Amino acid sequence: MLGTHKNYLFLFLFIFNTLSANEFSDDKDLRDAFNKSLKASDELNQATQNNPYNFIDSNAQKMVLVLTKNSELFDSDREMYEQKIKDIFEPMIDFRRVAASVMGKKYYLYATKEQRTEFVEIFKDSLLDTYAETLAQWGDSTISTQFQDNFINKELQTVEVKQTLDTGSSKYPISYKLRRDKEGWKIINIIINGVNLGLTFRNQFQALAISNNEEIESTLDNWVSDAGDAGIS
Repeated sequence: MLGTHKNYLFLFLFIFNTLSANEFSDDKDLRDAFNKSLKASDELNQATQNNPYNFIDSNAQKMVLVLTKNSELFDSDREMYEQKIKDIFEPMIDFRRVAASVMGKKYYLYATKEQRTEFVEIFKDSLLDTYAETLAQWGDSTISTQFQDNFINKELQTVEVKQTLDTGSSKYPISYKLRRDKEGWKIINIIINGVNLGLTFRNQFQALAISNNEEIESTLDNWVSDAGDAGIS
């Protein structure tokens, strides 16, 4: 319930902040109200970013809103529909750390700095495409988050946040592993319905590397993240 109230507040502030400040230029009270709303929005964003449960839940509810309010785009403009999902999901993930984990220590050390950077971009694009395409097919779904009351552990560097995805016909447990960095909390792994995506993708990378005689460049050229094998499609 707490998460729901915060989502309503966030939505109100977002709508309010989209109004142009120029509209208030002739009214000091309205201009002051606008400035206060900006400050409140910044504080709310910071609070959300500092709490991993709020961070995951607020973005999940944004995702649900995109899925339900833009359903007509699913058939008319699938690319735009999936891009709206990507715009929410991309900032949530530490792609550099996830990509390094997928490569595994052996192949990460084999790779040059340029190849490591290249794989971050390749992996990011393939994962976002797959995730967006999968979510797009879920349509009218709801997501509930298991909150931890009074989360105040500022020293904690990693945390697990659990959710349940309800598609109407089935329910899927989702577990996010997050790590705190200087920008706040970022996802470093996802487990959906018991399937560890990070481990699945790492196994795929290792198998692909072996089939390409452990040549990193050939492995990168042939990389496709097969999330279908990870049980999310």
